[in-house]
Amino acid sequence: MHVNQLHPWPTSVSEAESVQERLRLHVELTGPTDFTTVAGLDVHYHGDDALSAAVVVLDSGTLAVVDQVVVHGKAAFPYVPGLFAFRELPALVEALERLTVTPDLLVCDGYGLAHPRRFGLACHLGVLTGLPSLGVAKTPFVGTHTTPDRERGSWTPIILDDTTVGRTVRTQKAIKPVYVSQGHRITLDTATAQVLRLAPRFRLPDPIRAADHLARQST
Repeated sequence: MHVNQLHPWPTSVSEAESVQERLRLHVELTGPTDFTTVAGLDVHYHGDDALSAAVVVLDSGTLAVVDQVVVHGKAAFPYVPGLFAFRELPALVEALERLTVTPDLLVCDGYGLAHPRRFGLACHLGVLTGLPSLGVAKTPFVGTHTTPDRERGSWTPIILDDTTVGRTVRTQKAIKPVYVSQGHRITLDTATAQVLRLAPRFRLPDPIRAADHLARQST
């Protein structure tokens, strides 16, 4: 598949922040509601900044694997809160470009709008690819939220500067929630519904679980 190279990879904090500020203007918060194929994206680190970036494309209905790619490399940027995406973007973009199937939705292990500059990894990948995207994180990052009810499907808003930037979603009864935010070309309602549909048995959506497994077993 094709990924638009909209900017060179930054080498400084100021350059990285400038990229986020510029590209966030391209984020769209509406889009389709149905997706035939769904890609999970995840990165596994294994010492000295070495990493494996995996993309696994699943059939949306059966959750069977349609295509998968793993790329090995090194973190491309220092660890800076709010700029973590730049460590992983080059390897993830390379993995996406090696796919033989272009997915209809990107499900990223990370954040979208729930980010200090409203431009986390899911937003960035969505804008570069032009594809609908969403972020699913295991821990909260920005904003405030209350704990959702114990039942599967319960959620509460994540509020940052008096604006809703995501939802804390209970994907399994009485299990820790996940933190869902829009990336690009998707509504928050659709993002929430997709996360729940793609997590029929476990806390994390199956596409992310598959990508995590591929990245780990490839090290």
